[in-house]
Amino acid sequence: MSILSKLFGGKGSGEGAAAPSGPAEEYNGFSITPEPIKEGAVFRVAARIEKDGKVHQLIRADTLNSKDEAASASAAKARQMIDEQGDRIFD
Repeated sequence: MSILSKLFGGKGSGEGAAAPSGPAEEYNGFSITPEPIKEGAVFRVAARIEKDGKVHQLIRADTLNSKDEAASASAAKARQMIDEQGDRIFD
């Protein structure tokens, strides 16, 4: 990975890359796709939230030991964010 990619957040297919962890979930008109990020031996909570062609990438500081736990927590955090912010999530 080049230094510019590292500086500006580019991610390859190796460590740190977010990969969908199962099918997207529909929630209150939004689509949530859990995308835990592998960081060493743990997975960072992350998800993609979409609605009407708009996308918000949710990345949290929380880490968990298993990909499945991180995917579940990612979906829960995304639902919480949707409940709290609704369409303002894209502002």
